[in-house]
Amino acid sequence: LPDMLKYLLPLALSAVAIMTLACGSSAGGSAGSTAEAASTVDTIPLPDFTLMDVNGKEFTKKGIEGQVVLLNFWATWCGPCKIEMPWFIDFQRKYKDQGFTVLAVSLDEDGWDVVRPFAEELQANFPILLGDDEVAEEFGGVVALPTTFIINKQGEIVTRHTGLVSKDEYESEIER
Repeated sequence: LPDMLKYLLPLALSAVAIMTLACGSSAGGSAGSTAEAASTVDTIPLPDFTLMDVNGKEFTKKGIEGQVVLLNFWATWCGPCKIEMPWFIDFQRKYKDQGFTVLAVSLDEDGWDVVRPFAEELQANFPILLGDDEVAEEFGGVVALPTTFIINKQGEIVTRHTGLVSKDEYESEIER
């Protein structure tokens, strides 16, 4: 058994390090910290995409034209992602009648098997979609979760956040 521990301990520590890095910031961090400063860009055209929700409904670039969109890449295992989800429910409730929507794109490798139960428990009032590495690359490469884009009514990415951002910061960007 001690020989086995020599091999398992480094593997376990590596897995913890990878999960922490992949999630952008630790779940124990403050809600106001970010893993990467927000990058407000001059504007980047939104890539074409087609994503499906749990009921098979398609969501496309064309379908969100004319709306302000908070597009969030997340996963069920990501602690900071779970912190943000109730905020997104609040934003959707508060701003939906003003031409705003949240799109939450899960990058869970186990797909709907893990996303569906999470979505049902969350009772989200916005579309939860399933993405993959290809769509993450189309958005410039999602290297950590959560990664969130603010998209203006002209269909341009105006802000990108990697890691946990404060609720107030998102709200001020939505209201711009």
